[in-house]
Amino acid sequence: MTTTGENDPRLEKYRRMQRIRQFEAKAEKIHADGEIPGALHTYAGMEASGVGACMALRDDDYMVGNHRSHGHPIAKGAKLRPLMAELLGKKTGVCSGKGGSMHLSDFSMGSLGETSIVGSGGPVTAGAALGAKLQGLDRVALCFFGDGASSEGAIHEGMNLAAVWSLPAIFVCENNRFGMSTPTSDAVAGENVADRAHGYGIPGVIVDGQDVDAVEAAVREAVDRARAGKGPTLIETKTYRYGDHAVNMGRELTPRGPEHDDWVKRDPITIYRQRLIEAGVTEADLDAIDKTIADEVADALQFARDSEYPVFEEAFDDVFVDRVPIPAEVQAHA
Repeated sequence: MTTTGENDPRLEKYRRMQRIRQFEAKAEKIHADGEIPGALHTYAGMEASGVGACMALRDDDYMVGNHRSHGHPIAKGAKLRPLMAELLGKKTGVCSGKGGSMHLSDFSMGSLGETSIVGSGGPVTAGAALGAKLQGLDRVALCFFGDGASSEGAIHEGMNLAAVWSLPAIFVCENNRFGMSTPTSDAVAGENVADRAHGYGIPGVIVDGQDVDAVEAAVREAVDRARAGKGPTLIETKTYRYGDHAVNMGRELTPRGPEHDDWVKRDPITIYRQRLIEAGVTEADLDAIDKTIADEVADALQFARDSEYPVFEEAFDDVFVDRVPIPAEVQAHA
């Protein structure tokens, strides 16, 4: 039997994937119950892509996500309490309750922010990488984007600049087979997004996005290359999202074909759990981790429910230097 201590990186990968899966399941439930306003884009099924990539990063490296935004910060090690509080619009959230599900950022662990503007993370990533290079730091910046965003001009601009200036950036295209409701094959010319790397003169790597170890190995090689001053890499993880584009919307936006069941059978957590068992980790150890994560998610939800909402006087804080006064007639109707 192998040692399964808290510092075992193999188990940390399992913990982070379970945190994402259980966090998303709880978020989907309370969203259906009306506790979370707006749209909710879940990450279930894609856990190996995010966790594998983030395990190759240091705590001080930068990470930029997208509108499918809960999985990425959890993959990098973010705490669940402020994330859940943000989803519920509470002032204890990572963005003081003003960002919501699609706009999370946590500078304390290098998460520069997620946004609903598809593809917008490309220039942000290039900028963060440029800043690190100009300051003489050996930090890297990693950008997550989807197959839908791969055809956005901003992604092209970010990758092109990163290549021209040899910036320490890694661009991870999470190809989950659908851009909202459009199959990737109907919207992306060519078989692989990674093939576009040739146009930038940088490496293009394709990896099984359901295999957390394979993703980590590919991203780690790209990170080492970036830290050595050899410029960016484009990595395409072939993955699959279980939920609709946005859950609980009352209609099915994503068409599902016979391949759906095949992807579900290749669940990334199931694959990795079996790999750990074959390596000597006991099912009891893994069950204990599952229970601990369930307790963490329950605690995060209770924390969020117990937290206060921001008051309307704070609406423009962090937007303008000076607080904008709220007219008395507005306050009277608040």
